Amino acid sequence: MPKLLNISASAVLAITIATQGWTQDQTEPEPPTADTVVAVVDGVEISLGHMIAARASLPPQYQELDDKVLYDGILEQLVQQSALAQSYEGELPARVTKSLENERRSLTAAEVVESVLAKAVTEDVLQARYDGQYGDFDPQEEFNASHILVETEEEAIAVKEAIDGGADFGNTAREKSTGPSGPGGGELGWFGLGMMVPSFEAATIALSPGEVSAPVQTQFGWHIIKLNETRKAEIPTLEDVRENLANEIRQEAAQNAIKEATDKADVKIPADLEIDPAILKQVELLE
Repeated sequence: MPKLLNISASAVLAITIATQGWTQDQTEPEPPTADTVVAVVDGVEISLGHMIAARASLPPQYQELDDKVLYDGILEQLVQQSALAQSYEGELPARVTKSLENERRSLTAAEVVESVLAKAVTEDVLQARYDGQYGDFDPQEEFNASHILVETEEEAIAVKEAIDGGADFGNTAREKSTGPSGPGGGELGWFGLGMMVPSFEAATIALSPGEVSAPVQTQFGWHIIKLNETRKAEIPTLEDVRENLANEIRQEAAQNAIKEATDKADVKIPADLEIDPAILKQVELLE
């Protein structure tokens, strides 16, 4: 029979209290934020936010690198830049200060636009835009046609006579047509108004399904056209055009925000200021 340990009640209580205290001290570490310091160079902090912003500005090809490789590389670069920047002596040249001012101006302006865009697209606005564009939409006619393209009118007449004499249109297209659709029996698929050159479109519209046209000339050569069938174009649903409409709304919102801010601003451009536009090439003025 195993020997039982003789532990006093006071000892048990002490162990319990100690265990509870140890458990309470094991708090979860705070999750990192943009202000989390990742390095300090001569007293100047580099934060996680600096690294995230640096990564976001990298060209696409670098964005695909391994996370650890990017983290180490960006941190090393920021440390090196910080050390170099702090070693600079004297006043910064105008090419640096003006560039910093431009960058700050650009980023701040972009932030204003971003705040406008974040509120621009709502379901109500999207629905109103959709109703405005498609509420009274009259579906256009669409055509499914095939054609045989040849170089001369004489060839086209001969092809037309062969078709009228009972030759299969698809097989004749594979044999005679010089166009890229020839191997596929001359099939062009579905197209709407304005998608074909005018003379081709006019000849197609004049046909009834199953009918074959007389020779038609375009800049590509001579065509024999067969209208296979027609249909009414489908009205797109809101989901079909959601992204396109949202982009339109955002673009208009951005343009309106820019115009409104510019109109409200007190802008003064000296009327008597005469500057040769070519002076912008003189970067030596920034030295």
